[in-house]
Amino acid sequence: MTPEPAPTPKRPRIPVIDIARGVAIIAMVVYHLCWDLSYFRFIPVDVGYDPGWVLFARTILGSFLFLVGVGLSLGHADGIRWRAFWRRWLFVLAGALVITVTTWFAFPDSFVYFGVLHAIALFSLLALPFIRAPLWLPAITAAVFIALPLLHADPLFNERAWSWLGFWVVPPPANDLVPVFPWFGVVLLAVVVTRIARTRGWLDRLARIQPKNRLAGILVWLGRWSLVIYLVHQPLLLGIIYPLSATLRPDLAMRELDFLRACQQTCLAGGTDADRCTTYCQCGLEGVETNDLWNAVATGLVTAEEQALLDAQNRQCSILIYPELQSGD
Repeated sequence: MTPEPAPTPKRPRIPVIDIARGVAIIAMVVYHLCWDLSYFRFIPVDVGYDPGWVLFARTILGSFLFLVGVGLSLGHADGIRWRAFWRRWLFVLAGALVITVTTWFAFPDSFVYFGVLHAIALFSLLALPFIRAPLWLPAITAAVFIALPLLHADPLFNERAWSWLGFWVVPPPANDLVPVFPWFGVVLLAVVVTRIARTRGWLDRLARIQPKNRLAGILVWLGRWSLVIYLVHQPLLLGIIYPLSATLRPDLAMRELDFLRACQQTCLAGGTDADRCTTYCQCGLEGVETNDLWNAVATGLVTAEEQALLDAQNRQCSILIYPELQSGD
């Protein structure tokens, strides 16, 4: 009877790579914490659209996907360890489905239908043939995936059904969307870099780096459990922030800042100096509060009675900054 082939040995872990994963998961938790604080109006910045925060999010995403490619290349370079691969893949897929179902109920208009975990599950499958293919093949394929979205866009991909591919003109509403183009190219780029590093002995040099301090140990631990941390951190954050928002009502304070900011911009655009605009807008805010006109201001749906109050308030605040208008009445 033919004996079963021995399983492909697993390469020893490289602490430096685990540390990189640990840093990436900390950055991800920080981003999601700030996103949650922004969503519930604890902080004024719109984390989902602010250019600096968007760049931060994409940097984190790129780091995560690059490390996915590194892990695949390290783990299966001497042969695909199918049992380990499918065990991890099914765990990622289950996590992706849980996130989809959860966000469907929490954010029905912007639920996560192809987020980070969905992408990792698909990209892991797609990358397997490239791990031991001729090096030029993943290199060229990575370049195509990364470059093509820069050269082509089509409104068809604005639709949810096709948006997971990329190429949109306007990104569709989703709290997390990681399209195949260009992000699969980042995974393949990591495969290429890791294979070159292994051939040239760079990985052996990295493996000899064994940090012993406490911070490094914590980062290594976080890196080894990064997938589990990714799955549980957002429910934990929301479990703290949501009750706080219901109790502290930061949206009420934030709407005042929004009102003053919008009023100031409109006033300055009309040619009034900054000091008078500040006085005028503060007067307007007091009037909105006193007469409970927040719904009218927020929706633009104004009753005749509310319009009369707004007109009277506008006259009163205008006289406050231009007293000479009083004699004109």
